[in-house]
Amino acid sequence: MPISAQYSFSLLPFSRELSRPLRSRTPPRPSYVSSPFLREPPSQQSSSVASVHAGIGWSGPILRSRHLLTLHRYPVGFVTIGENPVPDAAQVKPPVGLAQMVELVVLTALWYILNICFNIYNKQVLKVYPYPATISAFQFATGSILIFIMWSTNLYKRPRISISQLATILPLAIVHTLGNVFTNMSLGKVSVSFTHTIKAMEPFFSVMFSALFLGEMPTIWIITSLVPIVGGVALASLTEASFNWSGFWSAMASNIANQSRNVLSKKLMAEKEASLDNITLFSIITIMSFFLTVPITLYVEGIKFTPSYLQSTGITEIYARFLLAGFCFHAYQQVSYMILAKVSPVTHSVSNCVKRVVVIVSSVLFFRTPVSAINSLGTAVALAGVFLYSRLKKIKPKAA
Repeated sequence: MPISAQYSFSLLPFSRELSRPLRSRTPPRPSYVSSPFLREPPSQQSSSVASVHAGIGWSGPILRSRHLLTLHRYPVGFVTIGENPVPDAAQVKPPVGLAQMVELVVLTALWYILNICFNIYNKQVLKVYPYPATISAFQFATGSILIFIMWSTNLYKRPRISISQLATILPLAIVHTLGNVFTNMSLGKVSVSFTHTIKAMEPFFSVMFSALFLGEMPTIWIITSLVPIVGGVALASLTEASFNWSGFWSAMASNIANQSRNVLSKKLMAEKEASLDNITLFSIITIMSFFLTVPITLYVEGIKFTPSYLQSTGITEIYARFLLAGFCFHAYQQVSYMILAKVSPVTHSVSNCVKRVVVIVSSVLFFRTPVSAINSLGTAVALAGVFLYSRLKKIKPKAA
């Protein structure tokens, strides 16, 4: 808009005020424009940058663009570019209608049910077919097939990906692959409840890696919330009936891989010129993870997927559960991103904490896992620490 047009627009109501008595005059309302050439005053700039988490211990990263600008309207002369107009802790969400609330409740329930089914079916398969890399490859293959069906039927728009984007996404796909393989290794060695109790330590590695590689120093409150997490996991480990070091360290390696992915997403993706939404990014990572898992599977476990071998192991009897585990693995992560598009990252993080509680309780009941009082206390303390951590992350440190 030309500057002269702005002046003529803003002076018109002021000229009308001049014809009215002095006492009845009211200050003119500021006009609003959005322009990429106008900047927000320093006092109103937000220093926070939003980050998103999904999936198993992963809430998926966002690729942000310096050239795709989100403009927030301010009075003439002030505008924010690609930032939130107020700090994250002070943002006010628009009121949610009844239909949106019902949809959110249904999606959350579906998210929990799919996650429970995945963990139960996956554990049943691992009991008779102890090849976690092969199972991971099959799960990524199932997800890739569902993605291609989704793209070919136009349920979701097929993206156009450049070679440079694929090169940027590759490190994320590598650690995503390792995280899922290590999770399946742990599930094959120890109980489902114990694996998820260990995975509750993800915030500890998130804080540590963010401080080491991103320079994001935690507040004293965040550090305090890590104490019950670490203490609870240690207490649960000491009294776990199915404990073995292989399962323990596999779950820990999964935590490291998942949180490394989050750090890489912030470090490698923030300055990219092209933007991908979360579901598209997750879809690409899933396909890349399948191609990465195949050579790992062949090297570590060999070919263990022939019909004759499957029949000799007895897995043909639970073949349907094998397929259902692969379907649920991909579906619950897709639903997680759908929920993330409707709520704040903090709300999603809290919901993910509740989901872990639901998975632990349901697996204990289904598999009749022996649990002592001290073991239950350790798990409860660790999960309470995760919940506290999720709430405290919402609090932003005051600028000095």
